[in-house]
Amino acid sequence: MTEKALRLGTRRSKLAMAQSGQVADAVSQVTGRPVELVEITTYGDTSREHLAQIGGTGVFVAALREALLRGEVDFAVHSLKDLPTAQHEGLVVAAIPVREDPRDVVVARDARKLTDLPRGARVGTGAPRRMAQLNAYARTHGMEIETVPIRGNVDTRIGYVRSGELDAVVLAAAGLNRVGRIDEVTDFLSVDTVLPAPGQGALAIECPADNAELVAALAELDDPFTRAAVTAERSLLAALEAGCSAPVGALADLLADGQTVKEMRLRGVVGTTDGSTLVQLSTTGPVPQTHEEAMALGRDMATEMLAQGAAGLMGERAH
Repeated sequence: MTEKALRLGTRRSKLAMAQSGQVADAVSQVTGRPVELVEITTYGDTSREHLAQIGGTGVFVAALREALLRGEVDFAVHSLKDLPTAQHEGLVVAAIPVREDPRDVVVARDARKLTDLPRGARVGTGAPRRMAQLNAYARTHGMEIETVPIRGNVDTRIGYVRSGELDAVVLAAAGLNRVGRIDEVTDFLSVDTVLPAPGQGALAIECPADNAELVAALAELDDPFTRAAVTAERSLLAALEAGCSAPVGALADLLADGQTVKEMRLRGVVGTTDGSTLVQLSTTGPVPQTHEEAMALGRDMATEMLAQGAAGLMGERAH
């Protein structure tokens, strides 16, 4: 008799289906069981409102978590940057696989890079975090751009450029990689220009905490370095969100000497959406060995950023 298929809960978007499909194959290999995708419609997928107005990141996650808790699916895959920072009662993130490219990218008309955009270029993004950093970059480099809030899937967003409505859009490299459209990118933004969202490029595989067998099987897909990095980033985010309402960018990367990982560098930025004020900080130290150490790294840096003026920054909700 063949083993019963594991049910993987996923959002219906092309991107979610692509990343869930990749995880399904990996889970099937470690468990030896078939995995079937169960499509779940979330409020974030059906609502036309801007994300900031419908409660930010959690809107895509809630329906998947409800399906997990009701036992309709066995596990779920989330983009880590969509996952609220608070731990959910009864559920556990059993695996955070190796992270994709965390960078933001530009898809612009005429194959232009950010620095080649025409004066007054209209640049679309749904993220106040990107707006803050792009506007700050433009200010310090004598560029004039107008950031335009947009939503929608990859096709919709790139469509604004193709139709000429916008000069460029800024998207996550990881998403374009996963849907096989990375060749449409005209510029990869250095993380020195735009720090990504905390957890960007990483996936979280979540399942009920009481299913010990599944938790153990999924744990084989966990990458301890990625987990340490995103834990520090998300700890920074949680502490900054508690102290200021401005959008946050963060990235922890591992500094290797040949094959040996020596240290972890954590960088954070928080700024006003118009880019007029940014508070940026970077810290380098030993790679955290425990969850607590990674959490402390993020918290300590947030404390320092709040002391340096982040507490006074009011962010706008995207409108």
